[in-house]
Amino acid sequence: QVQLVESGGGLVQAGGSLKLSCAASGRTFSNYAVGWFRQAPGKEREFVAGFTWNDGSTSYADAVKGRFTISKDNAKNTVYLQMISLKPEDTAVYYCAAVVRRWSIPTNEQSYAYWGQGTQVTVSS
Repeated sequence: QVQLVESGGGLVQAGGSLKLSCAASGRTFSNYAVGWFRQAPGKEREFVAGFTWNDGSTSYADAVKGRFTISKDNAKNTVYLQMISLKPEDTAVYYCAAVVRRWSIPTNEQSYAYWGQGTQVTVSS
């Protein structure tokens, strides 16, 4: 069983930056794929970025390419989502999710077994 805890959300002006964290407890992220999803009010949850812990492969949604970067800290068993050049349309609750998957990054939420509680990101114009 993996427990995920997100942090780092907040209110930021357009053009600003935030760094979200997803810390795992219960077991390490080794052999897991970790994804970041977001859900804006009235919209479905969507894939934002993903990462395979073992080889560091990444995948990004077109809407965030070049602005968001996913990374990890092995010692802290934590995955980060660095977000720059934020736009009002990035406003959403951001979730991290994990699944045992060594070599691929699922982009559909149904593939993920473990979820955090979410952290709110609000970008003002």
